[in-house]
Formats: sequence, C-alpha cells, structure tokens
Amino acid sequence: MVALRKFALGLLGLALTFGAAQAEQPTLKAAVLQTGTVNWELDTIKHYGLDTKAGFNLEVVGMAGNPATRIAFQGGEADIMVADWLWVARQRAEGKDYRFIPYSKAVGGLVVPKDSTAETLKDLKGQKIGIAGGPLDKSWLILRAYAEKEYGMDLAAETEQVFGAPPLIFKTALSGETAGAINFWHFLAKMQAAGMKELISVSDAAVALGLDPETPLLGYVIHGDMADKNPDLIKGLSMASREAKDLLANDPAAFERIRGIMNVKNDKQFEALKAGYIAGIPANAPVNEEQAAKMLELMSRLGGEELVGAAKTLPEGLFVAPQG
Repeated sequence: MVALRKFALGLLGLALTFGAAQAEQPTLKAAVLQTGTVNWELDTIKHYGLDTKAGFNLEVVGMAGNPATRIAFQGGEADIMVADWLWVARQRAEGKDYRFIPYSKAVGGLVVPKDSTAETLKDLKGQKIGIAGGPLDKSWLILRAYAEKEYGMDLAAETEQVFGAPPLIFKTALSGETAGAINFWHFLAKMQAAGMKELISVSDAAVALGLDPETPLLGYVIHGDMADKNPDLIKGLSMASREAKDLLANDPAAFERIRGIMNVKNDKQFEALKAGYIAGIPANAPVNEEQAAKMLELMSRLGGEELVGAAKTLPEGLFVAPQG
C-alpha cells in the first residue's frame, strides 16, 4: 500500500511538473477559418504535442471567414494567420512588418463536366465559367494570362463569368450550370472525385508563363516584432509545421485520424483531399525570390493596385526561411 501510494505521488509529481513546463511556454494564438484545410495540420500539431516539443503552446481560434482572421491578426488579437504571400507583400509595401512562413503550394485549376468535349480553354469560348472569388482571383488571372499567351484569347471577354463563394461554384459546376469551373484546390479535389475532369491546372499554366509552380502561395503570417523578439518561437512554429507535414505525408494513420474534420462524404473524396494536401507540401528550402518576383510582376500587371497595392517589386524580408 505504501509503495502504491509513493508511485501515485510520483505520477502526480510528474504531471504537475509537465503542466508547469507547459504553462511556462509561450502561447501562439492562430486565427484560422473554422473549416479551413489548415486545421488538418494544426490539429495534428496539437494531437501529437509537436507544439510543446518545439517550445510553445498552440491555441487555435476558429473564425467564420477570412476577413475575421485578418481583423484578429491585424488588431493584435492573434499571433498568426494564414494568407497568400501576395497579400503579405502588399501589407509590407504599405509599411506593415508582416512576414511569411511557407505552408502550401497547392493551387487550383479549371475543371469541366465528365461528358464535356472541351480539350483546351479555346473550347470554352462563348460559354459560362464559374469562378470562386472575384475578378481578382489569382488562379483566374493566371489562366487569363495563359489563354492570351497560348491562344491569343481574351478569356474574360470571350467567356461569361459567374463569380461566387467556393461552395456555390462547387454546386453549380456539379449541376451542369457552367461549362467549366475554377475553384480552390480542396473543392476541386471533391469535384474530380465526383467525376469532373481537369482541363488545365494553374501549375501547368504557370509553367507555360515561365513561373515556378514550386513557389508556395499560402503561408503562416507573423508579426515582424514578434519574430525579432522571439526567434526561437518562430523557429518552433516552423519545425512543428514541418513535423506535422511529414506525419501526414508518411503515416496513413495520421491522416485517418483527422478524417472527421475533413468534411468528406466518401472514400473517393478522402483520398483526393489527402493526395491534394500531400502534393501541396512545399520543399523544405528557402523560397526562390527571383521566381516570386516574376509572379508578383505578373499579378501587378493583371490585377493592378487593386490586387497588390503599392507592391510593384518584391519587398525585402518577406519570406522566413524554413527551420525544420
């Protein structure tokens, strides 16, 4: 009985010590979309304790939409958020010291119904295209540039566009209301799982335009002063993110565990989303800034100040080198 009591007290002591260690670690508060795909990685970080292993406590705050995440981040209510680096470049050009840690290179594409006879963008002339987002959607701009270069086609003038939220574009495309659709990668994965076929990927279009599809578009956005004052914290975030990616890419059980938060209805959707996420994992290497500058120049030419603001050239200090 005495031995058992000592053992129990020992376990309690270990638990208290562990709890105290956790309490001493700094907290990183992440503002993200409640149903966004970044939750797959963040949930993996928390479940496997990759945050505490890297020296911090991750707190995830779900938001209803991207505007809310940006308000929380810009207002100092969150330490990190997820956005594309073009937005971060725009903010830096306006004097805000935000920095970008690569998260994903996954991009969308244009899909058509399974019985469509279209073989190239030329075949969509005079027809209706559904586009997730608005006229400044980056995938749409890249495909417009590609159509102009390859076919001398003004895709905006020679097709009818229907702009809308990703779920709406998803539904209208599956119902056959549009001849083609451009959507975010995870919606496209589900659309292809339902039988739609890819006409052109944004990655292939980017290559044709002389861009590097390996350039990660999405990343964790951090405040510069936090990075300067707590470099180990940022290193820890980068390392935890990379460890989570490695787990999801190489351990089937890790992906199976998060199936419940992936909003999938069948095995085809699950496998398509899994493959899409893994394909979007960026290289564990610094971003090629020369290639990023080329993409910024193209986006500036096509989207103008409405898209990139004053960011005519790539701001210095934008990208944080990977640490894990």
